[in-house]
Amino acid sequence: MTAPELDSLRLLVLVGELGSIGQAAATLGIAQASASKRLSFVERRLGLVLLDRTRRGSVLTPDGRVIAGWARRVLTELDGLLDGAEALRTRHEAGLRVAASMTLAEHLVPGWIGELKRANPGLYLGLEVTNSDQVAALAREGKADLGFVESPGSLPGLTSRKVASDHLVVVVSGPHPWARERRPLTSAELASTPLVVREHGSGTRETVDAALRRAGVGPVKPLLELGSASAVRNAVIAGAGPAVISALDVTGHDLVPVTVEGVDFGRVLRAVWPAGRRLDGPAAQLLALATRQQS
Repeated sequence: MTAPELDSLRLLVLVGELGSIGQAAATLGIAQASASKRLSFVERRLGLVLLDRTRRGSVLTPDGRVIAGWARRVLTELDGLLDGAEALRTRHEAGLRVAASMTLAEHLVPGWIGELKRANPGLYLGLEVTNSDQVAALAREGKADLGFVESPGSLPGLTSRKVASDHLVVVVSGPHPWARERRPLTSAELASTPLVVREHGSGTRETVDAALRRAGVGPVKPLLELGSASAVRNAVIAGAGPAVISALDVTGHDLVPVTVEGVDFGRVLRAVWPAGRRLDGPAAQLLALATRQQS
């Protein structure tokens, strides 16, 4: 048995609601004669009498009421399918989900997003700020279209591209003894001193630990573990102790940089997205803005 056309099902439902083929036809913008032919065709296709046709109008037979009820459910499901497809299409065309680690979110990503929004005024863009491990997880799981991380480690399941270079700096408050020290600190002195640090999963924390290990003096000794770059910076300003933070975070704050010899605190900041996925639309545009100085 071949299924009736959807327009014929709509017509049958309207006849049941309005009690007239003529009113149902007018609602759909078709001629009454055409509507009557469609309904007769549906009856022949299903092998059922669906309408009692009288001079006072047309009413559904008991079989017609059952079929009309099923037809109404089919049309409701179809409307849901079409609405869902439209929502997906709109999300792909006009939405961008971005995740960024702290330093990138504070200093670099806003400028890239601003340029993207100026070129695409109707673009809806959501930005989630978290540590590098979480950014990578969001990108890997498809919960972010594009991520930006500071982590120096490998990123399984992700494609990455360099967007900027950064350098970490040891900083103290003005009254700290290191602020008056004229000679550079040694890597051993830094490693033996408890520091204000970010939490595990932070790209900055991972970079510091990796740099100290390469220098042969082991990972950092935590004095305080804090959940954001601004919290670390403010703790140093308040005199809690030294920290290693991005050079981008030093300017404009009451912090004293301290030179350390024998440790390389350079790092690469990267954009990430799921491996095997080709970026397009706003995500590709944002990546192009972020990487334009790297080409």
